[in-house]
Amino acid sequence: MLVQPSDRLITIIGGSGFLGRHIVRALARRGYRIRVACRRPELAGHLQPLGNPGQIMMVQANVRYPASLAAACEGAYAVINLTGVLYSAGAQSFDAVHAVGAEASARAAKNAGARLFIQMSAIGADPGSPAQYARSKADGERRAREQFPGAIVLRPSIVFGPEDSFFNRFAGMARFAPFLPLIGGGETKFAPVFAGDIGEAVARLVDRGEADGKTYEFGGPEVLSFRQLMQFTLDTIERKRLLVHVPWGLAKLQAAVLGLLPKPLLTLDQVELLKTDNVVSAEARREQRTLEGLGITPQGIEGIVPGYLYRYRKAGQFTAPRGIPE
Repeated sequence: MLVQPSDRLITIIGGSGFLGRHIVRALARRGYRIRVACRRPELAGHLQPLGNPGQIMMVQANVRYPASLAAACEGAYAVINLTGVLYSAGAQSFDAVHAVGAEASARAAKNAGARLFIQMSAIGADPGSPAQYARSKADGERRAREQFPGAIVLRPSIVFGPEDSFFNRFAGMARFAPFLPLIGGGETKFAPVFAGDIGEAVARLVDRGEADGKTYEFGGPEVLSFRQLMQFTLDTIERKRLLVHVPWGLAKLQAAVLGLLPKPLLTLDQVELLKTDNVVSAEARREQRTLEGLGITPQGIEGIVPGYLYRYRKAGQFTAPRGIPE
């Protein structure tokens, strides 16, 4: 990888996960030096091949320990906070990670003299939401901006890519389950967005270097219902399964039980979130606070998802293409 090296250091808090690797890749291609702050840096070695030798380094940090954040942000030109959890568990609660963690990260960025602070949130973040996830995300946005005026907030719809927890999860279920559930009938709308497009968007915001205080909403080129996404998944992995309507009341009962598992398959919070469409707002589109507004043409699921879901077919990559006799 031949890039023009930069003396600017970018700290990415929680950058060792699924979305983090796409952001690291986009920034590394531009020559930025990258410091990935995560709880288990010894498990983040997969990021180093994304850049030149010495360009990407991992350090230990935890949003619940301000001193570790201060060390991770020292000398940073920009700080990006990606930390988030899908369900509350012990010390890793929604409030601790999404709200208090965002506040601590923004404070560390300000104290370090960073020019930019970018907070990863989610479409649906709302202080009045019945879902604690959405409330904590909104609280994190507010706290971050109180600490770092001009903080940029990013709200993506469902994010897809080779390591995602959406298409992989349901494709995995379809290997063994006789049906896939459609909570509330499966009519909730989504605008799936490619993780690589988010990575490029973050890199362009860093290149721009403007702490504009805007909230950007990121979605893909298509708005699809949950039912359509499940059917697309089944078609892609070439499996026939029933799509079963699960009424809201029954879904809540199931979530009350499944939410007790160490890694919940479904929570009451997730049921509440499914009652609201997860798409880019008309206001964000009008004000160009979108991928397109940043000059990015978003990529759809058809050209990317089949490339990593093939392993869920009966014979994996050796499954004969349709129309060719096996």
